[in-house]
Amino acid sequence: MMSARQTALLAALVIAIPQAAEALDRRVRIVNDSRVDIVRFYGVNVDTRDWRESLLGDDILPAGGSIVLNFDDGSGYCRYRFRAVFDDGLELERPSVNICEVGTYRYTD
Repeated sequence: MMSARQTALLAALVIAIPQAAEALDRRVRIVNDSRVDIVRFYGVNVDTRDWRESLLGDDILPAGGSIVLNFDDGSGYCRYRFRAVFDDGLELERPSVNICEVGTYRYTD
């Protein structure tokens, strides 16, 4: 039979496990190491069908520049799809990036 203290510790552990998963840092530095500006950037969890709005808004990510984006959409997902649209019309899509493990994501020539 568990003591009241052991029961309380077990309950605290069970409650802490989901909170730890939710507390993962979902911020990623996007670095444009290419020679062309990124004019639109999208990042959505892998179960989202549409790309929604560009995370850059009306801004661009210039060649040589970087930006920190927070991908925490409240879903708890760590896997996100990325899509970068460059000023020269090139579009690069990555189907699955683990944003809970990647602190920096680079686009290079």
